[in-house]
Amino acid sequence: MSDNTGPWLIVGLGNPGPEYAGNRHNVGFMVADLLAERIGGRFKRAQKAQAQVVEGRIGPPGPAGRRVVLAKPMSYMNLSGGPVTALRDFYKVPTDQIVAVHDELDIGYGALRLKLGGGDNGHNGLKSITKSLGADYLRVRAGIGRPPGRMDVAAFVLKDFSAAERKELDWFVDRAADAVEALVTEGLERAQSTYNG
Repeated sequence: MSDNTGPWLIVGLGNPGPEYAGNRHNVGFMVADLLAERIGGRFKRAQKAQAQVVEGRIGPPGPAGRRVVLAKPMSYMNLSGGPVTALRDFYKVPTDQIVAVHDELDIGYGALRLKLGGGDNGHNGLKSITKSLGADYLRVRAGIGRPPGRMDVAAFVLKDFSAAERKELDWFVDRAADAVEALVTEGLERAQSTYNG
């Protein structure tokens, strides 16, 4: 069961490198970057994992704030499970205090869904994490919609957001970061009632 003193591990999923930075698949990295900015931290290389991490607190100042480790695996999306497992072991985080923030094809652009457990829906990052941890971790699913026409899914997720989407992107990433904070400080049900849409 959740432990109020132990840290939460919040993992933004994406691919490392400037060529991927604006891709739809990297919305998890974008949310992690914003959360790091909010807590006044800078990502640095983790000692025990192929990842970048920031440690800090989310929520009200003082003891009510929750300890968090924000992480961006540097292993490429389809190998995310290794770094996440190494971070879980190093920081001794229970699985129900691990949050994966990721892009989701089956939700319209800009919508969010928060949930515990479930399948990977063909998402290679989730597939890798589930293989390493089991499925009982939390997810903040950031909707990117389906590719237009017959565009290949892999090509779609590795493309940058469209000009129209970019107009809403800051708002979307901001709202996803709010949802992560609510999940950690208020619990899943309250966060779902506010942000699932």
